[in-house]
Amino acid sequence: MRPALAVAVVASLLAACAALPAPPPPVPTSVVPSTAPAPTTTEAGSQLSPDGFDAAQRMAVRIRNIGCGALSTGSGFAIDEHTLVTNRHVVADSAQLELSTYDGRDVAAEAASSAALADLAVVRTVDALPAAPVLADADPAIGDAVTVVGYPLGRRLTVTDGRIMGAVTDPLNANLGEVLVTDAPVEPGSSGSAALDASGRVIGVVYAKNATGMSFVVPVSTLRSLLADAAAFAPAPTCG
Repeated sequence: MRPALAVAVVASLLAACAALPAPPPPVPTSVVPSTAPAPTTTEAGSQLSPDGFDAAQRMAVRIRNIGCGALSTGSGFAIDEHTLVTNRHVVADSAQLELSTYDGRDVAAEAASSAALADLAVVRTVDALPAAPVLADADPAIGDAVTVVGYPLGRRLTVTDGRIMGAVTDPLNANLGEVLVTDAPVEPGSSGSAALDASGRVIGVVYAKNATGMSFVVPVSTLRSLLADAAAFAPAPTCG
């Protein structure tokens, strides 16, 4: 899933004024905190940061892959303070990876590694990521609710809901085995998004969709297996 994106300020002067009002105070030069805001807990128990984002949104990361003559966008999610998960095709053939968090902060990427077995990759970051979810212990059942959190078309952070519709042999990587199918809407740029269960635990990683709008998800059992295998990931290919 590839490719993905001024305010004109008009000043006018009034003539023939006898007196001018006092000038306004200086415009602040910084409006974005340099560190992620600390989360707080609402009465309902969901984790909300002071700006109103919940835990599922705070762990999502937008990825821009700047290649040799090409630009594509994707999504990812943190699994610890300095590691995020995404798709292999999101980070492949890059000259530079640009990462940004839910609150607009840029995060420097250190290294990307991709798996040979599945469309998965991990990216190590220099800067700390805001939040990380819990990986579910087991794959979901057919009919279970699923929420996808990512950056479709490389634009704003989006949350979509659906259900697990079944499991099929991976249409792109037959050697992987079965992958999950969901009707949660996704778009180009959603690749690498976390698929979450009703408790906010990761149950898989979105990587493709078909012509009928069904989305494919690498199940959490596969993700766990590969993360536990030190030899499963190798440096991601770069361009040039």
